[in-house]
Amino acid sequence: MSRYPVAAGPALADRGRDCDSVLHQSPLTTPATPHPQRIPPLAFWLRPRQPLSLHLLLPRAGRHSLPFAATAAPLSSRGPKATVLAPGPRRRAARLSVPAVAAETARAEDAPSPSPSGDGAFDWLDHWYPFAPVCDLDPGAPHGKTVLGLSVVAWYDRGAGEWRVFDDACPHRLAPLSEGRVDGKGRLQCVYHGWCFDGAGAGACKFIPQAPALGPPVHKNSKACVASYPTAVQNKILWFYPRPEPEHRDVLQRKRPPYIKEIDDPSFVTAFGIRDLLYGYDILAENLMDPSHVPYAHKGLIGGPRNTQDPGRVEHDKEGGGSIKLKIEEASLAGFLSSWERGSWSLQVMPCPDEPTERATSTARHCSLALQAKPGKKNTPRFMLVVFCVPVAPGRSRLIWAFPRNFGVWLDLIIPRWLYHVGQNRVLDSDAYILHVEERKFAASGLDNWHNDCYVPASSDTMVVAFRSWFRKYCKNRVGWATPQPDELPPTPNKDTLMERYWSHVVQCRSCSAALKAMRALEVALQVASVAVVGVLAVAKETTLVMSAAQRAVVVSAAVLCFAASRWLSNFIENNFFFQDYSHAYK
Repeated sequence: MSRYPVAAGPALADRGRDCDSVLHQSPLTTPATPHPQRIPPLAFWLRPRQPLSLHLLLPRAGRHSLPFAATAAPLSSRGPKATVLAPGPRRRAARLSVPAVAAETARAEDAPSPSPSGDGAFDWLDHWYPFAPVCDLDPGAPHGKTVLGLSVVAWYDRGAGEWRVFDDACPHRLAPLSEGRVDGKGRLQCVYHGWCFDGAGAGACKFIPQAPALGPPVHKNSKACVASYPTAVQNKILWFYPRPEPEHRDVLQRKRPPYIKEIDDPSFVTAFGIRDLLYGYDILAENLMDPSHVPYAHKGLIGGPRNTQDPGRVEHDKEGGGSIKLKIEEASLAGFLSSWERGSWSLQVMPCPDEPTERATSTARHCSLALQAKPGKKNTPRFMLVVFCVPVAPGRSRLIWAFPRNFGVWLDLIIPRWLYHVGQNRVLDSDAYILHVEERKFAASGLDNWHNDCYVPASSDTMVVAFRSWFRKYCKNRVGWATPQPDELPPTPNKDTLMERYWSHVVQCRSCSAALKAMRALEVALQVASVAVVGVLAVAKETTLVMSAAQRAVVVSAAVLCFAASRWLSNFIENNFFFQDYSHAYK
């Protein structure tokens, strides 16, 4: 979760270095033994009717760059700005952890602040970051994204059978390589002037059409190389490490991307999703650590068990909100440990340790938030919600989620993934405007004043307070961006832009893109059919073709039904693939 701060880092990788200095890694298989690692995305796993554990890892701070001001004022006028926990490349990930025992807390403000277990700051750049689920990446085309302020492009190297991640800038004239293509020889081609790069040569330029064939081999100059980042495929997600320098060539040997064993478990099926959001990483992470907002901000979309264990309560609202007993049990640079139990559910925020512990239910090592049921019997129905929060830029973040489950596996054979996304995008839309505005108010006051500006007396705010305390103490309320970023948040757009789904989700999701294409074709077909049917009636009237009254009624009905179906489909497409407003007042 990050904010407006900026970390000083290379905007474009140094092109003067040798091409050999760039490293690549191959897809990973399930690690036999856990490797030490800490990373900054967010992961959640959730399983019904069983205790849940929530893992939250925070990136480690190591470097900070220029402080950022959040909205319209310069950072200096507001004080340090907050940054979000993100899967961080340059800093070390911190971890949040929590036991499975619920504890009462009188006031969230009394929650212990993380106390340092050692010197140093969170290093945002020393972590693996998720690029996208592999199922949403087309091997035949390059894919561009921004992560931690870095513009990068992923493409599939057919020769090596691996995904590559390069800087999204051709060294010739800095044209975006993500607008290019993979040529017939399996190389990434810039479509501005045709320069070609391969993966095996670590970003080496292999062909410059404008260079004379018998002239000097200018394509071998180190300045013709494009920066290439270490990559790995794990848990069916493409990860990259945001440092291309030679000393990080063997980064995979010392740390791996986070690993969630259920995603690779053959007894589970997993549905993935991805969405860009117009609020910062810290706002996203804070929101995911706040269970009490769910029945209100997502009313009518997500329900939860009522809290019947609140002695003395007389008033109940129809949303079902109530007291949530949380307690921070441990806190340090590595993160914090908290727990919540509610009826048949329990929630934990806990670290993803370098080595397995009795408390840890996952071997993931990254800044992640995870909701997960405690291990039960082998055949116990379980599901999880795994969420990775990715810092994109000031005022922007990305959510990558996965739903592993070991029951109803056959449903995935008949229910397309896009249908799941329809409901999931509604959930994200329902509090998008609230969080966007909240971020600007925090920015106007300055994140250093968060504890004074916000009144958080309830135990349900414990994890939020613990996160803000950790973020302030170890990250100085800022994200360590890899490139210089503006010191102000972008202006607030209208709701059509803030909650639009096409660019933020559909174009990034192969299932939704395919569904949209098919529905548009069906819409056109229905309109053509309705016109054709009316044409049949006109022809019958002008010719000797005899039609009974019943036949004419059937033809007219078919025309009306086709037209009505096309209009319904058009409305469905608009609401689920482009924009649908969400008004809390009428829910």
